[in-house]
Amino acid sequence: MAFLHLYWRVLALLRDDKWVAFGLTASAIAMAGLQFLEPVLFGRVIDLLSKTDRMAVDDVWAAAYTLLAIWATVGLSAIGANVAVSLLSDRMAHRNRLVMMSRYFQHVLALPLEFHGDVQSGRLMKVMLVGTDNLFGLWLSFFREHLMTVVSAVVLLPLTMILNWRLGLLLIGLVVVFTGLTAFVIRKTQTAQMKVEEFHTQLAGSAQDALSNVVVVQSFTRLNSEAKMFGDIMRQVLDHQFPVLNWWAVVNVLTRASSTITVIAIFMLGTLLHLQGKATVGDIVSFMGFATLLVSRMEGAVGFVSHMLFQAPSLRQYFNVLDTMSTVPERPGAKDIGRAVGEVRFEGVGFSYPNSGRILSGIELIAHPGQTLALVGATGAGKTTSMQLLQRLWDPIEGRVTLDGVDLRDITLESLRRNIGVVFQESMLFNRSIRDNLLVGRASATQEEIERACRMAEAHDFIIRQPNGYDTMVGERGATLSGGQRQRLSIARALLKDPPVLILDEATSALDAATEAKVAKALRALMAGRTTFIIAHRLSTVRDADEILVFDLGRIVERGNFPELIAMNGRFADLVRTQLTGTTTG
Repeated sequence: MAFLHLYWRVLALLRDDKWVAFGLTASAIAMAGLQFLEPVLFGRVIDLLSKTDRMAVDDVWAAAYTLLAIWATVGLSAIGANVAVSLLSDRMAHRNRLVMMSRYFQHVLALPLEFHGDVQSGRLMKVMLVGTDNLFGLWLSFFREHLMTVVSAVVLLPLTMILNWRLGLLLIGLVVVFTGLTAFVIRKTQTAQMKVEEFHTQLAGSAQDALSNVVVVQSFTRLNSEAKMFGDIMRQVLDHQFPVLNWWAVVNVLTRASSTITVIAIFMLGTLLHLQGKATVGDIVSFMGFATLLVSRMEGAVGFVSHMLFQAPSLRQYFNVLDTMSTVPERPGAKDIGRAVGEVRFEGVGFSYPNSGRILSGIELIAHPGQTLALVGATGAGKTTSMQLLQRLWDPIEGRVTLDGVDLRDITLESLRRNIGVVFQESMLFNRSIRDNLLVGRASATQEEIERACRMAEAHDFIIRQPNGYDTMVGERGATLSGGQRQRLSIARALLKDPPVLILDEATSALDAATEAKVAKALRALMAGRTTFIIAHRLSTVRDADEILVFDLGRIVERGNFPELIAMNGRFADLVRTQLTGTTTG
């Protein structure tokens, strides 16, 4: 049942092309009917030839011309129907393959960090490409070939009973044997094939992991170890795949044997019936044609089922990703708030990651429009997590976060994130041109606006020194640029976005002192007039903040400006002394 449910779901994806699908179904029925007529006509020709000695020559030719004219019409109609099916099914399959690829891509991009933290990008790419290729192949083969097999078995096969019910029963018996044998092997092999596909996915993940960390692989001489790990997974693929292949090899042998036995049985039963006057020579010839046609169809169907069985695990993986629900869904009626003023509040916010302990507890803060708040504390204290809640990458389990007095869960995700800009510690550039990376901030920005943002970010001068200026490709993750250059591009990108709320997530921690000075000037231009949250370990960068929030074990333990916190001689003062002297106190 699971196999049939999966097959039905694949076909149900074509609902937007249902009229094309209906047309293809009608064409398939017509083609099956025309193919059914050919053995009948051949049998009638044999019957005509067998009694020519009892007919006038003119009558023989008249009957022959009539049969040949009908046969020619049937043949030409079958060719026309086949051309129509081929063209329409090809176009529909190609179109929907790209539609499903786009749907998958957009869905995965919209899934929250919880999903992407658990799944490798190489696996996601493999699932998308293999899954959509398999969808394409199934749609094409179904409408080109296997729909006619279904029609032949369900509709046309019973019609053979009209010609000769005894021979018709023999053909029906053949179909029953085929179906039973195939169902048995499916039950035997589908679990094993699922395991094989899991190992294939592991292969893709292992390769992606090694390739994305090729510097580590080479620096730590891990080439042989990574190759061995890859080889171990390959051996597991083969160990699980071979038994499945053995079962389907047996099916192929039995299929061929069944077809041969069926043809011989029709000949013998037909001869016996003919001797008893219950079947003509033409009937026997027609049923031999039916058997040959049906056997070829059933062999194709068995091959298709075995092929789909191998594809089923990858299709299930594809659908599993599509079925993954966001952990931060939009509420019905969520609204677009336009451009926010920029007041942010955390009201009794608590949070814990799935399957982990408490990360945040009782967080209370107010950031007024244009105010700068700094979040400091040891690694793991909850600073970054709180800012992820502000971006609604997660939802709090207690309390609420508001923007301009509106609970973030009542704001559309697009509207919320349009109002928040982030400058990350890692600049996260695309493997595109400098201009394209900047346009991520605002796709409609003009060249003049781009250059103004880059001058404010201290980036214009180094950009025009690049080989192709703003059209220079930056490489994967900006590999052709220095850390400071990447960070200034990130700041320019945020300037183009022009958000009322800004998050600086360790924006200068990875830079040397000289580069940090340039970036700090760009950051001051970016922060002007915006509600800004600074996450920083380097405490010198938060000296001018309006309020500093000291996090410890998921709570805010101190708050105030720089001089006030130093005067408290508490946790913040300890952090400052630690950075100045390199030692801890108390």
